[in-house]
Parts: sequence; structure tokens; C-alpha cells
Amino acid sequence: MTDDIVPALAQHIAAKILKQPKLILKPDEPLISSGVIDSFSLVDVALLVEDTYGVRIGDSELNAETFDTLNQLAELIRARQA
Repeated sequence: MTDDIVPALAQHIAAKILKQPKLILKPDEPLISSGVIDSFSLVDVALLVEDTYGVRIGDSELNAETFDTLNQLAELIRARQA
């Protein structure tokens, strides 16, 4: 399942959070620092992670320093699932 984290996150974020289902998000594309995901959408990303992967992201972690790319978010998920 972990190999599918990045594509699944990309698809869900594009379709459900950004409302652009045809948008292709690259694994190393800056999402937060570039403004693709705004502060309001960060909460949606946290809910996605909690609901889908059973991993909690604390409010203080909802920033570009904790995760700014899909790869970084996937690593955070993997580390918390271990």
C-alpha cells in the first residue's frame, strides 16, 4: 500500500481539495510554499491523511516545514504507520 501513497494523495488532492481532477501533481512539486495548497486546504489534507491512512497530523505540523511535497507527506505517513 505504501507504494501507492503518492499517486493516491495526488489524485485526491487534485480532485477533491483543489477541484481540478485533471491536474497532475508531481511527487516533488512544492505544494504549500508555491501556493498550490492554501492554509484552508491544509486542514482538508490533514483530514484526508487521518481518514485514509489512520495517521494524525497535528495542527502545528500543517506547514511547508513539515511537508511541502507529496513525497514528504508520504514519508511522514510511512513513518507514523511504522
